Amino acid sequence: MVELLPLLSILVSVVAAILIVFIGDRNPNLREFVSVVAGLLKFSFVLMLIPPFLKNKEIYLKITTVLPGIELSFRVDGLGLLFALGASFLWILTTFYSIGYMRGLNEHSQTRYFACFALSLSSAMGIAFAGNLFTMFIFYEALTIVTYPLVAHREDREGLEGGRQYVVYLLGTAKIFLLAAIVTTYILTGTLDFKDGGIFTSQIVDNNKLFLQILLFLFIYGFNKSAVMPLHSWLPAAMVAPTPVSALLHAVAVVKAGVFSVSRVFLNIYGENTIKLLGVQDLIFFITGFTIIAASIVALTRDDFKARLAFSTVANLSYILIGVAMFSPLGVLGGLIHISMHAFSKITMFFVAGSVYVSTHIKKISELDGVGRVMPITMFSFFLATLSMIGIPFFAGFISKYYLALGALQIERFELLGVFVLSSFLNAVYFLPISYRAFFKKPTSSQRWYGVKENYFCAIPLLLTALLTVLLGIYPNFLIEIIKRG
Repeated sequence: MVELLPLLSILVSVVAAILIVFIGDRNPNLREFVSVVAGLLKFSFVLMLIPPFLKNKEIYLKITTVLPGIELSFRVDGLGLLFALGASFLWILTTFYSIGYMRGLNEHSQTRYFACFALSLSSAMGIAFAGNLFTMFIFYEALTIVTYPLVAHREDREGLEGGRQYVVYLLGTAKIFLLAAIVTTYILTGTLDFKDGGIFTSQIVDNNKLFLQILLFLFIYGFNKSAVMPLHSWLPAAMVAPTPVSALLHAVAVVKAGVFSVSRVFLNIYGENTIKLLGVQDLIFFITGFTIIAASIVALTRDDFKARLAFSTVANLSYILIGVAMFSPLGVLGGLIHISMHAFSKITMFFVAGSVYVSTHIKKISELDGVGRVMPITMFSFFLATLSMIGIPFFAGFISKYYLALGALQIERFELLGVFVLSSFLNAVYFLPISYRAFFKKPTSSQRWYGVKENYFCAIPLLLTALLTVLLGIYPNFLIEIIKRG
């Protein structure tokens, strides 16, 4: 029974999507009820995996053999369980938030929206529990396809252009880079299974050094949801989507699927010894460190609320990749736990941007003077998330940044420590002024916020995620234990 739980966590939202389409617009309350119940069931299935995992029980399910060494299969380890826990839990809150957002703006095609949202979570679970590169690739591609209608949801010129960039970048890099990398890996090794320490033998490495160097970067840019520069522009372009979709992209599933997949390649396809023998660790540090600083600087220049958040996400994804690429125990821990810590912080911020838009129809930061006086829950939650993103003690972001810093010291890479410190400073520079504007600057006129009030369907979920950034900052041991046992 335990072995079926990963499959059930995938199928529950597939069934929900079918029911959502069947119910349609005839009964919106029932349609949304199905979404909520599916989210609760999915999270319950994932929670049920924790006891056997902590007891070191192997959880593996083979569906079918496609070719010798290529199977459609699922397995549960610490990395996958961490990703699945965050995604399944945040889907519940995002569903409640989506109800307030979509109804508050009287959005069109709400049935399609909720159905695609459910399918995207099925794809995310498939990636989390994939037992090999083949299974991961299937669900990775499915995630791109089912999220395209969400990105292009508005169906205007801007929305269709954002959707076009999204699908061209992600499907294009997957077909040109990723598929080639996977096929080549299979030819070289005869398997696509994940293995601790990697699957390339020393003989393969010795005979194919340059080839494997190129192959690694095909994987990094093939899993382009990780948004490593210069192939990152699809992510800001996708901000034309409704805000709950932006939250899905940046916190729950899509970009985290990218860094999760690259982390799998680092840890379970290449491994520490192979990457060090190939001499590519410094280049990984350079491109990810450059991405962190460059994206943070670009964020400073963006007045559009969601665009600033988008470039912040580009920067934070590379935190995860740097941490894993350190291969020091503390660095890997910091990188992997940042998947969750960033998720709760950033989803709060996107929820805030959407809540402000629902209540005021304002998208620009420069127009938010005094909004905190009429939307105190929303803007106070943003302030809490800001403290987490900066890395203030007793907030979620501090935990991951603390371990990343220790990891850099552990391998004596002080330039990486400098990147983390500078990035945290830039986080403060581009996020704190938003809270200052909201609470301390006077509105442009005394009637500026007349009639504006918080939408509680939006405000309550974002307050919960903000409070969870505090809870995770004080009690992170549960997540740390999952990673250490992985």
